[in-house]
Amino acid sequence: MSEERDILTTRKAKMQSWQAAVGTYPNEFRRQDLAADLLARHVEDDKAALAEAQVATAVAGRIMLRRVMGKASFITLQDVSGQIQCYLARDNVSEDAYAGFTEYWEMGDIVGVRGVLMRTNKGELSVQAEDIVLLNKTLQPLPEKFHGLTDQETRYRQRYVDLMTNADSRRVFQARSQIVHNLRQYFVDHDFLEVETPMMHSIPGGATARPFITHHNTLDMPLYLRVAPELFLKRLVVGGFERVFEINRNFRNEGLSTRHNPEFTMLEFYQAYADYQDLMHLTDELLAMLATNVLGSRQFAYQGIELDLGKPALRLSMEESLVRFGGVAEASASNESDLRDLLAKAGVDLQDDWGLGRLQMEMFEARVEAQLEQPTYITEYPAEVSPLARRNDENPAITDRFELFIGGREYANGFSELNDPIDQAERFQAQAALKSAGDHEAMHFDEDYITALEYGLPPTAGEGVGIDRLVMLLTDSPSIRDVLLFPLMRKV
Repeated sequence: MSEERDILTTRKAKMQSWQAAVGTYPNEFRRQDLAADLLARHVEDDKAALAEAQVATAVAGRIMLRRVMGKASFITLQDVSGQIQCYLARDNVSEDAYAGFTEYWEMGDIVGVRGVLMRTNKGELSVQAEDIVLLNKTLQPLPEKFHGLTDQETRYRQRYVDLMTNADSRRVFQARSQIVHNLRQYFVDHDFLEVETPMMHSIPGGATARPFITHHNTLDMPLYLRVAPELFLKRLVVGGFERVFEINRNFRNEGLSTRHNPEFTMLEFYQAYADYQDLMHLTDELLAMLATNVLGSRQFAYQGIELDLGKPALRLSMEESLVRFGGVAEASASNESDLRDLLAKAGVDLQDDWGLGRLQMEMFEARVEAQLEQPTYITEYPAEVSPLARRNDENPAITDRFELFIGGREYANGFSELNDPIDQAERFQAQAALKSAGDHEAMHFDEDYITALEYGLPPTAGEGVGIDRLVMLLTDSPSIRDVLLFPLMRKV
């Protein structure tokens, strides 16, 4: 720590000397070109051609490498596009500017360089400086130049340092932006209307999750950060917007893990006159498009698992998955007593009020989910654990619902929407009873949503897709914190 304090003290002294000599932080420099653009435009130009052309430019960025060699020096500047070398000769810039460079400039400083393009004897495209400007003096030293910021927790806590020193990290977040852009474009191209629904709810709903609670002082009432936008989006379908989507944040007051952050980004969309089968087809198409546009191929590896998003995902019912992947006998997959015995032997803390559907879900999570490496739709979820999904016409104990799993984790949840107001009210009542019994994740009774359904929700299908996990998949990132610019961290 004493070494860090000494560095900070030294740099502060240099900054104060610089300010005394040249004034406060300058703001007049204007960049003309980005590094990557210069490198691309002049890739074919040799040393002689550049010397003849005298291509003028102005670049700016952070010093990532600095070599002072008497009358001539080199710096490597990094901007948003990449890096470019600059050549500083004492004879080509003013004496004061060069003296300032040697005395004040350090790794991490933000500088501007005006000059002409040249190619070094080693063939590297460089800017031969004619004017150099120190735009901002860094007080904190950069991490070791060859390895960047390697401590994982520090990378999450100080993302700004991670981004300036780790090219891989920058590529992840550039890919994230590309993924979101492609998602938005896909739905706009398919006649969906992008909307924004409230982030604060008087009644939390749309998912079985524990909400964050706040308070509105003027109205003197509790409010909840939304756990899902579902109920508001379906209100819009009732109102006549037949295709809607939203890309926005959800908040759930739950645990932290490599897969979970309390604040996360979701895509939710709803389509009238469609069912869950239509959405599985749409999702296959959507994922294939994303892989092609972001990775250039539908075949890729995630954490060592070879995947192919160019073909439809496998489809299995919940009971079929218990038999195929969970080692449950076919007769036992639909037998409440057998499932209780199996779960008890597995050490699951069973509740007396759990019915067959909840037991099947618990068995699925215990034995099946982690094994679903290849893209797989699990369908026919029990109605007991699907309070907003439409019951199946042939078997009312199950719903027309699916979840998509890849690499052992869930990526999407979709279903044909329950549009029967009487059935929905009964399920809300059942959820309210669970909440009264101590289930913090159970839903509230939303009377206004029931009223909306009474006006008539057309046959509709809806789906939620976790964007953070999708980014993890397409960037081969092992933890959700790797794809969040500022993940929630414990206070230190």
